[in-house]
Amino acid sequence: MKLLPSALLVLFIWPALLQAGERDQKSAKTDHWAFQAPKRSAPPPVKDKAWIRNGIDPFILARLERENLTPSPQADRVTLIRRLSLDLTGLPPTLHAIDEFLKDARTDAYERLVDRLLASPHYGERWGRHWLDLARYADSNGFNIDAPRSIWPYRDWVIAAFNRDLPFNRFVIEQLAGDLLPGATIENKIATGFHRNTLLNQEGGIDLEQFRVESVVDRVNTTGAVFLGLTLGCAQCHNHKFDPVSQREYYELFAFFNQCDEPALALPTLEEARILEELRRKQGAIQKALKGLDRTSPTRQAQWERDLTPEARLLLPSAIKDILDKPDYQRTGKEKQILAAMLRNLDQIPQFVAGLGDPLAAGIAGPVLAAGHLHFVLFRSDLEQKLTVLNKQRPIVASTLVLQERKTPRETHVHIKGDFLRKGKVVGTGTPKVLHPFGDGTNANRLDLARWLVAKENPLTARVFVNRVWQHYFGLGLVETENDFGSQGTPPSHPELLDWLALEFMSGASAPPSAKSTAAWSIKALHRLIATSATYRQASMARREPTSVDPRNRLLARQNRLRLEAEIVRDVALAASGLLHPKIGGPSVFPPQPDGVFAFTQIQREWKAATGPERHRRGLYTHFWRSAPHPALMAFDAPDSTSTCTRRNRSNTPLQALTLLNDKAFYEFAQGLAVRVLKESKESSAERLTYAFRLCLAREPSAKETRRLTELLSSLEREFAESRDEARKLAPEAIPPNVSVPQAAAWTVLSRVLLNLDEFITRE
Repeated sequence: MKLLPSALLVLFIWPALLQAGERDQKSAKTDHWAFQAPKRSAPPPVKDKAWIRNGIDPFILARLERENLTPSPQADRVTLIRRLSLDLTGLPPTLHAIDEFLKDARTDAYERLVDRLLASPHYGERWGRHWLDLARYADSNGFNIDAPRSIWPYRDWVIAAFNRDLPFNRFVIEQLAGDLLPGATIENKIATGFHRNTLLNQEGGIDLEQFRVESVVDRVNTTGAVFLGLTLGCAQCHNHKFDPVSQREYYELFAFFNQCDEPALALPTLEEARILEELRRKQGAIQKALKGLDRTSPTRQAQWERDLTPEARLLLPSAIKDILDKPDYQRTGKEKQILAAMLRNLDQIPQFVAGLGDPLAAGIAGPVLAAGHLHFVLFRSDLEQKLTVLNKQRPIVASTLVLQERKTPRETHVHIKGDFLRKGKVVGTGTPKVLHPFGDGTNANRLDLARWLVAKENPLTARVFVNRVWQHYFGLGLVETENDFGSQGTPPSHPELLDWLALEFMSGASAPPSAKSTAAWSIKALHRLIATSATYRQASMARREPTSVDPRNRLLARQNRLRLEAEIVRDVALAASGLLHPKIGGPSVFPPQPDGVFAFTQIQREWKAATGPERHRRGLYTHFWRSAPHPALMAFDAPDSTSTCTRRNRSNTPLQALTLLNDKAFYEFAQGLAVRVLKESKESSAERLTYAFRLCLAREPSAKETRRLTELLSSLEREFAESRDEARKLAPEAIPPNVSVPQAAAWTVLSRVLLNLDEFITRE
C-alpha cells in the first residue's frame, strides 16, 4: 500500500486531533520550577552585613556582590516619606507629616512611619485599586448598550478588607465562594462580586446561553491568571500547548462556575428596611381590599374571550390584540396582567353610567344598583390612588451583583474546539493534576476550589501574590511575566527570594513579635517587610556602573522611578490643591470631563458633572463606563476593565502633558492650588513659591528652580496687569483678600506649571 501524502494524512487524522481534548487525558508531571513546592533557603552570606535591614536584603545583596556591584545609598528622608506615602496610600504626605518625620530622631522613626501609613484608611483605597484591576471592576455592563450597573458595594468591600488586613486566604475564599460559607453574612455575599464583574450583553436577538458561557469562561481564565499566574485560557479549545493542563481539566474548572446563578442583592440600611416593611404592610392591606373588589377571574376572562365578536376585537388596542392572538399557555406573566387590567377597566366603565350592569353578561339596571356600583368604583379608585402614593414612597435601595449556587445543577461538557454548541464528554469538577491533589471532585463546589487555591500545598498562589505586590513596589515582579508562571514565562530573577517571600507570607514568620499570632497570610505584614527593607529604601538615581551591567535594573542596585497610575495622578493634584474630599466609599461619582466623550458610542449618555464635594473625590471613585471611560484615566493607561489586568502599561505621550495642562479638572486643581498658596502662605513671593513647591513635590526648590519660577511669576504678573480681561478668565472666582486679579491669574498659571512637572507625577 502506498503511503498517503502528508497533506492527505493530516486531513485524515486532524478531526481526531481536534477532539483530543475530549479524551480522559491526564496532565504530565513536569520539573518546571513553578509547579514545585517552594523551598526555604537560608539567607546567603554577604560581605556588607551592615547594609542588611531584614530577610529580603541578603538575597538582593548576594546577587549584586556576585556581579561586583554595590547597592545605592539610602534615599533622603523627604524622598522616603513621599515614596512611602504614594506607595501605601496613593496620596502625597502633608507638610506637617514631612516636618514631623524630619524631626523624629528615634532609630525606628522610619518603621513607625510605615506603620502609620499602613493604619491609614487611605491604604485600603490604594491597594484596593490594584486588586480592582485584577477583578476587572467597572460601573457598566460593556458591549454596545453598556448599561450602568450597581456593584460599587463590592469595591467598598475590597477597600475595607485591605484596611482590616483580612488574611489573604480568607480574602480569596470570600470572593470566590462567600455565599457558600456556613452562616454566610451579607458581607460574605457582597465579596462574590469579584466574579460578577464580567461583561453583560443586553442587545436584542442574542443567544443568552452563549454569553452566559462566555462569562463562565472569563471566570475560569481570570481565576487562572489572578491566583495561579497561568494562561488557563489556552486550554479552552485544546490541550495547553506549553503547560501540563489538558482541555478536560479546563472544563473541570469550568464546572465549578457553571453552577452559579447571578442575582442582584438588595442592601437596604436599617432605616430603609424599616420603611420597606411598613410599606409592605400597608400595600398588602390595600391589595387585599382590591382583590375583594375585583370581579375578574380566569373563568370570566375565558368567557369574555369566547364571546368577543370580530367587530369588538377590531376596536381593541393593537397590543391587546397581539396578546389575544396567543394561546393562554404562551402568554407571559406581564401579558396576563395587562389583559386582566384591561378587563377590569371594561368592567368598571358601565358602572359610572346609571348602573348598566355587567358588561360581560346582561344584568339588572336601576338607580339602586347604579349607586352601589358607583360607590365601589370610587372606593377602588381611592385604593388605587393610595397604592400609587405608597409606591412613590419606596426608598431607592442600593444593590450589588453577587454569585449564588444553583439549586438545580447544570451538566458540564467539554466544548469541542471551544464551541459551546458542540458538546463533548460530560465532566465533573476538578483541578489540574500537575498541582497538589484536590480529591475526587464528588459534590465539590466553589468553596472547595477556593480552599484548594489557598492551601499551603499549592505551589503557585502565594508566589503569584507576593510577586505581584513586589511588582507594585519596584515596577517589575521578581517574575517579570506576572501573569504567566508557566514554561513560556520568564524565570524569576531571584528564585530563592521569591520562595522565601511566599513561605514568609503564608507563615507570618517575619512579622513583628506583637503581630505574629495573626500574621499568617497578612498582607500588611508583607507590605511592612518589603517597605522596611534596605532594598526598597535605596535612592533611584541611575549610576553608570550598574546600568552598564544591568540596564533594566533587574538586580535592583537602585530603586526604580515609577510614573504614577492614572487615578493617583488625579489624587496627588487634588491633595496638593487642597480640594480633595477624603470620603471613603459610596456610589461612583462624576467629576468634570471633556465634552463629546459619548459621541462614538451607541447610546448618547449625559455626563452631569458633580457640583458639590463629590466633584473632588479620589480617582478610584470615578464612574467607569466601559464603552467611554474618562479620557484622563485612559491618557494615563488605566485598563479598559473588559478582562483582568495584572500589570498596567506605563506610556509617555504628549496627551498626558496636554491633559495636565488643559483638562477642565486639572485647570480647577491649578486654581485651587493658587488659592491655597495665596491664603495659607506668607505674602512674600519667595515664601509662597517654596510653599507651593513643597505642596507639590514635598522637597524645597533649589536656588536655580526658585530663580526660574520667580522670573516666570514676575513676567506673568506684568502680562496680566496689561491684559485684565485675560486675567479674569484665568483667575479663580474666590480670590483671597488683598490679592489682585492679575496676581491670582499669575499664580494659577504658575500652579499649572508645577502640576505638569514630570517629578510631580513620578514616584522617585
